[in-house]
Order: sequence, then structure tokens, then C-alpha cells
Amino acid sequence: MSLQNIRVVLVNTSHAGNIGGAARAMKNMGLSRLVLVEPEDFPSPDAVARASGATDILDAAQVVGTLEEALVGCSLVLGTSARDRRIPWPLLDPRECATVSVEQAACGSDVALVFGREYAGLTNEELQRCQYHVHIPSDPQFSSLNLAAAVQVLTYEVRMAWLAAEGRPTKVEKLETTAMLDAQPVTVDELENYFGHLEQTLVDIGFLDPAKPRHLMPRLRRLYGRSGISKLEMNILRGILTETQKAARGEPHKRRSE
Repeated sequence: MSLQNIRVVLVNTSHAGNIGGAARAMKNMGLSRLVLVEPEDFPSPDAVARASGATDILDAAQVVGTLEEALVGCSLVLGTSARDRRIPWPLLDPRECATVSVEQAACGSDVALVFGREYAGLTNEELQRCQYHVHIPSDPQFSSLNLAAAVQVLTYEVRMAWLAAEGRPTKVEKLETTAMLDAQPVTVDELENYFGHLEQTLVDIGFLDPAKPRHLMPRLRRLYGRSGISKLEMNILRGILTETQKAARGEPHKRRSE
């Protein structure tokens, strides 16, 4: 199922920067179809600046004169609404909106997420063209969302619903840039070099008496032998020993906590 069946419609947007911000939010979440109904200032350098690399969405945006034109071909229309209306209408929260949008898109239907003006939202007449109204449950004490932020909320929920429908993970483990080193086991010769470094460091700090070594190093060898040390872990251990030796000699050394 493709997210290309879901379009974002901005009605009579007054600030070009919000168009750019909406485009960026869409691109972040994998949506690309943007329709602008009578924007007051577009195209605009402000839109490009706020898009932060999502200029392909701005370049492909469809500009129309009426909401009716923007909704041509859509089987499902959802309009954002921040305030109560006199006529009761089916109301969804953003998560429910995303679920029904993805379900319809999966059937091959076109879906429109409609956002109104920054200062007044959608008119009653415009909202009546929507099968559902969508309300973002923000704090009642400060309920007004920036237009681009509202687009971000709904498109995020759409992406989460799409990932779930596709059976894809919604969280990805972050790999370290040194992940390959972390996956490679240390070699026998590298381990031997480490044991030599470790023994010398223990002598330097007075923990090991070379005249009476007892069984300290054999016990440490057995301990490390059970650990399955990787190359990355070995680099860390060698670094600790190096800094320990510097500290023992009174030389400047790194403080990792700083």
C-alpha cells in the first residue's frame, strides 16, 4: 500500500513559511501530494526556506482555486477542526483519523487531509464537505496549533498506522558508526597484547607485585576468556589502561565525564 493515495490540502494559507513547514512535515513522514487552495503567497522564498530540503514537494504542489477542485477523486475527506460546531459531525482523534485514512488508501481510494486558515481554520461550509472532522486534543488552556505543527501531528499518525498495516517496525535500533567493530570478536594476538598492557598497568599502580604475582593474571585471563570481547570493547579497555597509566605517572589524562 502506498502513501501516495493520501493528499494534504491547505486552504487559503496566509503565511508561505507554513506551506514550507507543512511540506517538510510531509516529507519526514513519507507523504508527497500537496494541494494548495488559494494560497496568499506561493511560490515564495519563505516556503522554500522552511521546507528545509522538501522543495520537491513544493515544486509538485497543485494550486487550485476552490476546495472542490482540491478534493476531486477523493473517496474520503477528513477536515481538521479546533472548535465545537453547531451541527454535530462524526469526530475522530488523530490516531483514528490515521487508521481510517490508511485503510481507505489500502483499498486504492484517494484520501484528503484538509487543513484550514491559520487565523480561523475551516469554515462551516468547508467542514460540511468532509465526512469526518479531526480534533487534535491539545491543552485547552493553549489549544491553537501552528499549521505546520498540525500537519506534522496528523502525518506522523498516518505513518505509524501505515507501518503497522505493512507489518514494519515502528522503532529501529540506532547503530553506532563503529557497529562493525562491535560485531567482530577480538583476535588471540590482540588479546595477548591486552594482557601484556593490563599486567604492566597493574604493576604501575601497585596492584600487582611482579616478585609475587600469585595467580592474578591467570584468573584475569580466565575472566576475560568468558567475556567474548569484541574489537570495539577491546579498544575501550586499552584506552582505559592508557589513561590509568598516565594518571599513575601524574601526566595529563582525559576525563570522560567532563
